[in-house]
Amino acid sequence: MKPVKHAEDPSEPLLKAVRAGRTDEVPALLKALDTAGRKALAGELKQLRTDLRAGSRWWEWQRTFSALRVAGAGCLTGAAAVATWLAARDMEDWDGGSHAATLEVLADRDPAWLGDVARRLADRRAFVEAEFGLVQELVLRSGGEVPATDAYVAAWTRSLDHKQLAGELRAHPHTALLVSRIFELAETPEPLSRNDSWWSAEPATQATWQEALAVLAAEDFLGRRDLLEGCLARLVRGGRPHDLRFHLALLQRLAPTEDELRGHTADLLAMAADGPSTVAGYAQQVLAARALAGELPDGPLAEMSGALLFRTEKKLVRAQLTLLGKVLRKRPAAAPELLPVVAGAFGHADSDVQLRALKLVGAHLSAVDEAVREELAGSAELLSAVHRPLALELFGAALPAEPVLPYEEFLPPVPEQRRLAPAAGTLPELLEDLVPLVKGRRRPGPEAFERALDGLVRYAARDREGLAEAVRELLGDPWWMREGNRHSDQYFAHSAQGVEVVFAALLGRVPQAYLDAGRARQHLGPDCARHVLEAVVEQRLWELADLIGTPALPFLLATPTWHTGALDAGELVERLRRYREAGVEPAPADFAQALLRVRRTGPEAADAARAAAALGTRAGDRLAQWLADPTPLDPVVRLKPPVEKRANGHLYWSERVEVTGCARPGLLHDFPGAFQFLFRPLDTGTKNCRLWGHEPECLPPVLPVDREALAAWLLPRIASSVEWEVRGEGPWLTALAEADGDLGPAALLALACGLTSAHAEERLTAVDATLVLAARGDLDAAGLGAALAGLVLDGFAKPNRLADAARTAAATGAYATVWAVLAALLPPLLAEPKPVRSLGELLAVAADCAEQCRPGGTVAGLDAVAGRRGASQLVVQAKRLSIALAHAADQEGAQPVESGQ
Repeated sequence: MKPVKHAEDPSEPLLKAVRAGRTDEVPALLKALDTAGRKALAGELKQLRTDLRAGSRWWEWQRTFSALRVAGAGCLTGAAAVATWLAARDMEDWDGGSHAATLEVLADRDPAWLGDVARRLADRRAFVEAEFGLVQELVLRSGGEVPATDAYVAAWTRSLDHKQLAGELRAHPHTALLVSRIFELAETPEPLSRNDSWWSAEPATQATWQEALAVLAAEDFLGRRDLLEGCLARLVRGGRPHDLRFHLALLQRLAPTEDELRGHTADLLAMAADGPSTVAGYAQQVLAARALAGELPDGPLAEMSGALLFRTEKKLVRAQLTLLGKVLRKRPAAAPELLPVVAGAFGHADSDVQLRALKLVGAHLSAVDEAVREELAGSAELLSAVHRPLALELFGAALPAEPVLPYEEFLPPVPEQRRLAPAAGTLPELLEDLVPLVKGRRRPGPEAFERALDGLVRYAARDREGLAEAVRELLGDPWWMREGNRHSDQYFAHSAQGVEVVFAALLGRVPQAYLDAGRARQHLGPDCARHVLEAVVEQRLWELADLIGTPALPFLLATPTWHTGALDAGELVERLRRYREAGVEPAPADFAQALLRVRRTGPEAADAARAAAALGTRAGDRLAQWLADPTPLDPVVRLKPPVEKRANGHLYWSERVEVTGCARPGLLHDFPGAFQFLFRPLDTGTKNCRLWGHEPECLPPVLPVDREALAAWLLPRIASSVEWEVRGEGPWLTALAEADGDLGPAALLALACGLTSAHAEERLTAVDATLVLAARGDLDAAGLGAALAGLVLDGFAKPNRLADAARTAAATGAYATVWAVLAALLPPLLAEPKPVRSLGELLAVAADCAEQCRPGGTVAGLDAVAGRRGASQLVVQAKRLSIALAHAADQEGAQPVESGQ
């Protein structure tokens, strides 16, 4: 009797094709299944996806995911389910290889259903940006409403061929709708702001978006009026200059006529008042042409002028004063309404603008009555002292007497020290502290890092196995934990990889040989100072990884008392007492770090030294000896002369920094491994140095009570923000400002580098640090000025960046502090035979400060520059500063009072 043949499950060939990653076969195999078969298969596909995601070799299944994606789209019935399936991150199809197959399996669906799927996908920004082609095709096949979301519109602009832009826009069925949506976007898509005319194959008139839209408007393919009103509405709404660049360029390319702009005066006034400088400049030009043609009434002109004269852009302000001068010459009768607006510029930050405004008022003063004249004289109080003689000549007795008020310095409050929170007491609390170390996008700050390490060690001493299980679950499935991965076996062979080595050691994933080598390794080349502090942190982590969960490390000695990283001496004595009671010897790196953090000055240090000696242990004796000598660790930092030149003619400034020794070299052998580099001479040259190495969680708390030593080892990093324009170096300056210890040459150089950084946010941080040091009474203003002068004369620092930082600091009310720095900075620069570039900007800030705080005295070399001929900013500001200093000397009772907070 012949055996009975069972019919093969029709879904089995499809599952085989999916597992094999044969995406092209999926549409045909799906056609063999009825609705019930597809519904049953959907469950199996979901399970297959779960199995693939759980595998440790997921990267080998990308072809399978592609086929799985198409099959799931064909089997699922709901629009929401299909959209969720296609948009899943593990189903991503960046190159669109599965799009044709996906559309084929959806070909028999209802058009309205396809439109529903398209709308749901269009709401997912990441998906529509990555797979716009699929979403657009679903929209076209549905024949329904276009889901013109922000993401869809932005992706559409990127999908068009920039080399054939006008042609593609003509051919696209939804161009009119999508172009109208461009003006409603909060952020302008990148292709619209880009100028690709240099590589376009089309004529230059159609290369960029603005050119292409202008051509289509000329052809009546797009409505010219709609484009103009869209541009104006978007420019009035405002935003970042980058987001407005396209709309302004399109508006200029369309070149609207006077009739087209006639009803948009209010829009133009708003653009002039609040728009970025380029937008305001355009509006100013249009309104100025109207004003000169007599088509802009005096009221709107005064409103426009009041807004523009208040702006900081000197080019706009000067242009507006020039316009007002022309209008007043043509229509003297407008003087009563326009001159009070001009007088508003008397308080402008730029003294040249003040002078222009004052001369303009003087030229038309005869056209106003006595009431207006008194109003203008009252506004003259805002003028700088340098312009008071001219104001007195114009207004005579009507000019109010110059008030002489005592100067008060405003400095920020001294930051209060925050006590470090105790370590987590329970496992859930500890795991919450560990999450930023494990999964945070940003590394935790020093406080969170130290608290988490302390809690980790304390809990491991109580229940290592329980902690290991919780950490394993917290980590998930990091690749270095997978057995048999040849790369994971070597992951910790040469580096601690930050705090990961501690977690890995807790889970038994670091060979003892690696731990021994890590604790002994010094992590430095022979000529590198950039990573001294990093090496100290890394050696602590290796030691912690080796001892965690053992009786040799019940808790950390080095955990700070305060947020700065400082450790109270009495608290360290108490910890050593508990170690003695437990019969535990301190771990070398942990104890060394504790010593570097303990405060060695004040009566508390003396009491702690006696208590430490009474412990009767080697660690207690060493602490007592350490506290008995409060001499700072300050390394000697020297700048080598810039005589050596590289092949490209440039000597890197950071290579000129040389740490030539330490004030306490005898400590070299008392500290382990990498700590010894803190006490030995090192060069900052790049030989054998990892210039861009791994950044640890916290460097400043390594030396929180020796500011100068900390600055010496941070200086090469901080200098990179100037020379290499590296970002993220500002926090080091905040740490220096909050650290204990003297402010020596290294700290002053570090602060000077921060004040001349390439990035405004870094300079702002340096300004804050400078003012905090001044508030603490630690700032050596003359030393900082000398350090800045050296950087400028070396060509390392750009004076315009320094002027920006000084201006920012002065604007907080710290005029006397800024003046003290500039008074030491200016003489070396003024003595240069060739004028230093942008020196006029520095003199302008100095004049602002001198007019406010009235310091009196003289500046060497200033009179020689002020006596030169010409009207350059350098000469004008030198004269202004000279007059301000002389004026302060003439005033009685004008000496500054004590600084206020």
